Amino acid sequence: MAKSEEAQPPKTPEAGPKPEKKASSGQPAPQGKKARGQKAETFATVEIAKARGKGPARMQTRFQKEVIPALMKDFKFTNPMQVPRLHKIVVNMGLGEAISNNKLIEAAVGQLAAITGQKPVITRSRKAIANFKLRENQAIGVMVTLRRDRMYEFLDRLVSVAMPRVRDFKGVSAKAFDGKGNYTLGLREQIIFPEINYDEVEKIKGLNVTIVTSARSDEEGRALLRYLGMPFRN
Repeated sequence: MAKSEEAQPPKTPEAGPKPEKKASSGQPAPQGKKARGQKAETFATVEIAKARGKGPARMQTRFQKEVIPALMKDFKFTNPMQVPRLHKIVVNMGLGEAISNNKLIEAAVGQLAAITGQKPVITRSRKAIANFKLRENQAIGVMVTLRRDRMYEFLDRLVSVAMPRVRDFKGVSAKAFDGKGNYTLGLREQIIFPEINYDEVEKIKGLNVTIVTSARSDEEGRALLRYLGMPFRN
């Protein structure tokens, strides 16, 4: 009897901690935290992510395979390096009302970060203007400069998802070039992007999108954006 009682106790502690370690392992906790902190993915972001995978952005692939040969044929370029390309995209949101309400800046930072996937920079006034109650170095807007993959992904979502959500959309003007192939587009509402949650929007705000290209003329820049899917009005 003494031998059987001494043999039984060592088995119970060995069997006991094993299920406890499995139950208290780190697997359930991260799933709960991820579920609480994870944002709902929109249809646009999911589709573009599937198309991209681990390779380059979908629009970048389209540019290399379709746009470059088309532009070389239209403008009779002999070298692919002569073809105009996207250099950067600057998204700017001006907030004049932030002079009296600083909370608008915080909301704009979060919304612009959700739209572009990059943390924006707060723009500040350079000098004080008494008539507008503006102080020097006061926050009056936010902006983001996108390059490479994020630039192509943002333009893809802008052209294929955001613009078709505009009410009575009939295309954008083809005359908003600066003479050097750069195009600036004004959007009246930030809610056309599916990343914005309507319940969290306190006020409708507009934003400007400037597409900087390496084109040497407006004609080349217009052709580049048209082949990338920019819906210009006829």
